[in-house]
Amino acid sequence: MSTTQQMIDAYPGDLGGIDPSLLAACIDACLDCAQACTACADACLSEEMVDQLRACIRTDLDCADICAATGRVLSRHTGYDANLTRAVLEACRTACRSCGDACAQHAEMHDHCRICADACRACEQACADLLASLG
Repeated sequence: MSTTQQMIDAYPGDLGGIDPSLLAACIDACLDCAQACTACADACLSEEMVDQLRACIRTDLDCADICAATGRVLSRHTGYDANLTRAVLEACRTACRSCGDACAQHAEMHDHCRICADACRACEQACADLLASLG
């Protein structure tokens, strides 16, 4: 059981009808994706053809920031705002789709881009799953 799931299970209040397992999976996917995107941007900066990876680096960093913020927002339950939750999940899905597409273009040449694209796809799906459960 992840620390995220343990913290959700230990929360003393109501989660506002959110499925705790989907919430934990989404938070974990967001934080994993933020790490992968940050590491991918850094790895791109170490490549010889860094100028050709400029857009990928930018997309990685944007996605990392959005995923990290989404993970933090989803970790807070007091005063839950369904509209804000939906908005951050949609933004995260969009960022992950864009970053996953950008990294997929370089995935055959760079393992870090392949790994990052996979993390982006997983996060995009976790956000979609949580959104669908919100109704």
